[in-house]
Amino acid sequence: MKKNVLVIIILLLTLYACRNNPLNVDVSALKTQPLQLQRLEKDLFALEPGNFESASAALKAKYGNYYEHYLMGFLSRKGTADTNYKNAVLSYTHDRDVRRAYRDVKALYPDSKMQALMPQVDECVKRFHYYFPEKSLPTRLITCTSGWNYAFAYMDSALVLSLDMYLGDTAVFYTMLRYPQYQVRRMNSSYILPDLARGWLLTEFDNSEAQNILLNHTIFYGKLYYAINALLPEAHDSLLIGYTGRQLEYCHDYEKKLWGYFAEKNRLYENNLQTVRELTGEGPFTGAISKDCPPRIAMWVGWQIVKSYMRNNEKVTLSELMRETNAQKILNKSRYRP
Repeated sequence: MKKNVLVIIILLLTLYACRNNPLNVDVSALKTQPLQLQRLEKDLFALEPGNFESASAALKAKYGNYYEHYLMGFLSRKGTADTNYKNAVLSYTHDRDVRRAYRDVKALYPDSKMQALMPQVDECVKRFHYYFPEKSLPTRLITCTSGWNYAFAYMDSALVLSLDMYLGDTAVFYTMLRYPQYQVRRMNSSYILPDLARGWLLTEFDNSEAQNILLNHTIFYGKLYYAINALLPEAHDSLLIGYTGRQLEYCHDYEKKLWGYFAEKNRLYENNLQTVRELTGEGPFTGAISKDCPPRIAMWVGWQIVKSYMRNNEKVTLSELMRETNAQKILNKSRYRP
């Protein structure tokens, strides 16, 4: 009996939390085309000397501009027009470590698992369309292996996911490549959707024109994480920003002191590149504050500022937020005071 009561309480709390999350909007009536799943790694590794010409032509037709981009990125500088194209591709697909990584990808991400992920990707796309109806939508999700070169791309109406970047924290390749542990911790399937959302949003809303002062970076990434949360409203904050539970707990426990650190000495207007990097860059911690302070702490603070801004300016849409480039305006109107 007590167990049943506990279950009911948990369900009620979950429903209450969903109702009171302004980003968890009902998009069930919104119609978008489900994405087509394409497995480039399977098609690429099926290429052999005997079938290369015909199969290669089929790949080019199937994957379009992305296939040329994929080749030119790290296999063949001039793509299919390169005289070394065939040798470059076969050398890649027959490399011992690359083939071992491909075997791991097949084992960890069979078609059944990727197909099971697709409804969540489609839901993310639907939410993107809800918030940004003026933007074009992807039509495909392409998976591949990139030789550990990148995790995500978006081009030619395709979201692209490099699965050899999500082999888990025990993958021998990450040790071999000397990836730091704080990075390896996030190279697993739990981070696929947050990484897809973040990478997609970064291609749509870049920070290239921002002045190189800390405030601009702080607010830009605050907007970014707020938007990621809008696309994945049920994902835990720790996954969205890539923190451990302990790191996130530190942020909440010391939020007032963290804000005090940024507010004192006008640190938000710091334009020293090294200081900006210390407070926005990757690493095991933010050394300028404490070894217990998680990395990219300015981004987390920016996220809290943006949350406060949106709470206190209810008529502002997410699309308007992302188009707003005046970081000072967002800070002033946020009334953020932890």
